[in-house]
Amino acid sequence: MLASEYRDTITRRNFTVVVIFIVLFFPLLKTVEFYPWVLFGDKNLKITIDFLSAFYPPNLTNTFLLEVFESSLQTVAIATVGLFFALLIGIPSALLITTALSVSEFENRKPVLPYLFRYLIRALLILLRSIPEIVWALIFVRVVGLGPTAGILAIALTYGGMLGKVYAEILESGDNPPGKYAMQIGCSRLQVLMYFLVPQNLLELLSYTVYRWECAIRSTVIMGFVGAGGLGFQLESSLKMFAGDEVLTILFAFIGLVWLSDYFSKSIRKSLT
Repeated sequence: MLASEYRDTITRRNFTVVVIFIVLFFPLLKTVEFYPWVLFGDKNLKITIDFLSAFYPPNLTNTFLLEVFESSLQTVAIATVGLFFALLIGIPSALLITTALSVSEFENRKPVLPYLFRYLIRALLILLRSIPEIVWALIFVRVVGLGPTAGILAIALTYGGMLGKVYAEILESGDNPPGKYAMQIGCSRLQVLMYFLVPQNLLELLSYTVYRWECAIRSTVIMGFVGAGGLGFQLESSLKMFAGDEVLTILFAFIGLVWLSDYFSKSIRKSLT
């Protein structure tokens, strides 16, 4: 009897959740004006077919393929250098805000100044990651002009805020009684970090860093549309010129680049486990 009552309770709860979801979901569709069936109207379908037919065949001339290859290398370079500078922001910030290296936290003290300092650093990281990288890219394109520099700075700031937050959470989430005891008996913060926190969380830290590098490559392609260099900048130029054959070639290069970055990141994760 108790088991049947429990199943009835679960069923009623699940049914209630589904009803609430349906009631809230359909008004949201109307609010965002999501009407996918317009894609299959006679007029729109013809426009779509005419537009896509201009993409074939792809431009496979040696000169253009060389340009695409150079842009792809630039995309990877922007993502890698941008992530490097993001690490210069994220790592020190994470060490400053993590409570895993705080003596006062271990002693259950709440001094005002350290708490305020960590709060200010966290607020700065929130500011950096709250602004999307494409917005940072738009700002820096106006400041430093078109080219990779804007993309590098955009990735550095946005990803620096992300890395600092996640690194601190990784260091704080692990079970670390040896590090706590080591600090209590007089070990320095650097010793606790190098001999306890980093070894315990190394795989997770490296895995997240590699994942962010993969995301940076995708972001670099998008930022190219606002003039931040790389493959996206060339794609935007070809779209403006209505060069469908060039667009298709660049899309193939983009797909290949994302696949290679995904394969590379998975290989690194496997080697770390």
